[in-house]
Amino acid sequence: MGDIREPLRELTECGLPQALEVMGERWSFMILRASFNGLHHFEEFLSELGIARNILSNRLAKLVEHGILKRDPCPDDRRKIEYRLTDKGFDLLPAMVALRQWGQKYGAEVSENPVLVDERDRLPIGPTSILSHDGRILGPSDLYLVERKNLGLRADGTRAEPVGSLKAGSVVAIDAARAARDAA
Repeated sequence: MGDIREPLRELTECGLPQALEVMGERWSFMILRASFNGLHHFEEFLSELGIARNILSNRLAKLVEHGILKRDPCPDDRRKIEYRLTDKGFDLLPAMVALRQWGQKYGAEVSENPVLVDERDRLPIGPTSILSHDGRILGPSDLYLVERKNLGLRADGTRAEPVGSLKAGSVVAIDAARAARDAA
């Protein structure tokens, strides 16, 4: 991945150790999955997940502390609390989908039901991919580490400029991108 390596012993120079500090535990992911599935109340999490009350309380507090969930009073009964995903929590959806797909690919033979689909077409979603700034699908050989000061500086010395960022709903021609990558 280039001429330089990440400082693997330095835990503050990379987002992965920070993310694992918050999410690197099974129950945190299970609570997050339940939140994506519309659960909001302590008792719902408790009964649906089969988690011990003290562990659930601890994990919910940690997810709230880190801004992944927020605590709001229930609109119909202000004495009860709802746990709602924040924008930071919603931004974990691609990671959740990628882990789910990895588990489906390499885990035990499981025929999942219900199936995660595209809302418009109701067909299974495609594989989670690493995309470049312009939508190209990247594989391991396409990844490279550079110093921040060298962002955009190509190997031939020319400078690249960002084309724009992909947003929800952007269309990426996956088959064409894969074919172009494989032809290179």
